[in-house]
Amino acid sequence: MLNRTKTNKISKNISPEHLQWLKKIKQRQFMIHATRIVILVVFIVLWEIAGHLKIIDPFITSQPSRIWKTLVTLHHDGSLYTHTFITTYETIIGFILGTLLGTVVAILMWWSSFLTKVLDPYLVVLNSLPKTALGPIIIVWVGAGQPAIIVMALFISFVVTILGVLSGFLEVDEDKIKLLKTFGATKMQILTKVVLPASVPTIISALKINVGLSWVGVIVGEFLVSKAGLGYLIVYGGQVFKLDLVMTSVIILAIIAALMYQGVAWVESRYLKWRQ
Repeated sequence: MLNRTKTNKISKNISPEHLQWLKKIKQRQFMIHATRIVILVVFIVLWEIAGHLKIIDPFITSQPSRIWKTLVTLHHDGSLYTHTFITTYETIIGFILGTLLGTVVAILMWWSSFLTKVLDPYLVVLNSLPKTALGPIIIVWVGAGQPAIIVMALFISFVVTILGVLSGFLEVDEDKIKLLKTFGATKMQILTKVVLPASVPTIISALKINVGLSWVGVIVGEFLVSKAGLGYLIVYGGQVFKLDLVMTSVIILAIIAALMYQGVAWVESRYLKWRQ
């Protein structure tokens, strides 16, 4: 009742022109979502029809109906959930560790300009180096198995997080920092009161980037050493020419990655609402 009363009061205070503008915004958002769904449905239907008419080879490109049958088969034997859980678990662990460790190192580099100047060329080299090339080395160092896969995901997102978050730290308004210094603020107070709050959007952007990078690291690791997971299913399906299994695994990966990205976007929206 209270919320409804507040809503009514707010509506009374809004001009008709503003209400009309809000209505247009909602209609536009609806059209955007509807168009996305229509494009997806049309693509699936055309894909299915092209396979039936032999315009494309369904053995190579698969079909939505064949992918659905593969999903049902994986569901019945339980392997769908086992492989999906393993890959998702490895990705989330690598994502969290890479983001946290990268942010900590970025804070240390912001704290010490000497450390920044020392590490900067190494970070540039590591960032330009194809991380997947280090896969065999990581396997030798960590050992074949899940730890190597997690380290692979961590390492791929680690350097990108450092560079992105550090850049955000250095772009914080210098006048605000000088103002705090004139009032005798310590470096820790400057970090917690100005730098970190101002850099939250940068950290969230790093999270969005790390979602994709973590998936890349995990799948590459599973290509090399895994005996379970969606990456393993892709490799296995390619080796035995079960391309329906390959396409099904790729689509599952795309769905989970999209959900994970939407989770980060939800955190961002909650932060923006809280900030307002």
